[in-house]
Amino acid sequence: SRRALLLPRTSSSGQMVAAMEDDRFDGMLINMAQQVGGIDNLLDTIFGFLRRKTDFYAGAVDMSTAKATVVKSFEKNKERADEDNKEKTMKEKKRKAEEEERRKKLEAEKAKQQKHDDDSRIEDITDAEQAGATSAAAEPPKPPAPAAKEGEGEKAEEDESEGKGLVPINNGAVYDNYSWTQSLQDLVVTVTVPAGTKAKFLTVDIQKKALKVAVKGQEAVVDGELEKSVKLEDCFWSIEDNPKEANRLVTITLSKSNQMEWWKTVVVGDEEINTQKVEPENSKLSDLDGDTRQTVEKMMYDQRQKAAGLPTADEQGKQDMLKKFMEAHPDMDFSKAKIC
Repeated sequence: SRRALLLPRTSSSGQMVAAMEDDRFDGMLINMAQQVGGIDNLLDTIFGFLRRKTDFYAGAVDMSTAKATVVKSFEKNKERADEDNKEKTMKEKKRKAEEEERRKKLEAEKAKQQKHDDDSRIEDITDAEQAGATSAAAEPPKPPAPAAKEGEGEKAEEDESEGKGLVPINNGAVYDNYSWTQSLQDLVVTVTVPAGTKAKFLTVDIQKKALKVAVKGQEAVVDGELEKSVKLEDCFWSIEDNPKEANRLVTITLSKSNQMEWWKTVVVGDEEINTQKVEPENSKLSDLDGDTRQTVEKMMYDQRQKAAGLPTADEQGKQDMLKKFMEAHPDMDFSKAKIC
């Protein structure tokens, strides 16, 4: 015989709100949705459970009472979803405004630095020409410059190689077959599929160090080794309509194992972005602990300094140390001193 699970028919508003915000079962429900193949099948599964294992139908006074319970829960969560979407829209608007402000500030700093460099170059050239005119006759010809020492050429190549890669779009990139964005915590991959594609027709295989996305019966859109590892228990995917382009979007959220580094690409072999130009969201810094926030702020400072052609925090520290040492030892010759 089937044992019925009696459910409470009433609850306080505080208990209902707590249930709405209870995320303890999110992982289980996401796995269920992936296994049954979408929202419609998930709802069928839940109502099937209510039919088989509870008195939701059999114990109701009438069917209108059961329907009213379902509608009440739907409307309550719909109101909350509208509030969440409104808050998300406001945050996105604020983020874009901050990005635009940072961009303008960076351009102003670059223009100011360029003007300073141009002025300094003009002064240097003028001084050099004047000194050359007065001492050219007396000054003996200089010997040819010595060849670069071994290792200096490699260092120059390393300097030239800094900053290579695609300019990030939302800290990610747009490829022919998919696009992606990232924060320090996670990475979101978006794949376009034809209109009418249902979840059950998709193969989305997320592994700790690999990802495969394909429409069944077709060649995989994404299939390869991830650049870095992810936390499987926090990864999930969904599919939704895209009315603007009359298709559907598969969104895969990957939670980074190391949440203190930027990815250059999603799948090994795809074109990489220039991580030096990645910009963390200022609005998220307040959510970080002290040490993490300090590290992120240093990364942001170094990126701005490099973009302006100025020394990073570490390079500035070395220069300051050398300057203090030179002041403390004025009798020593530092003309050939170099900062490594």
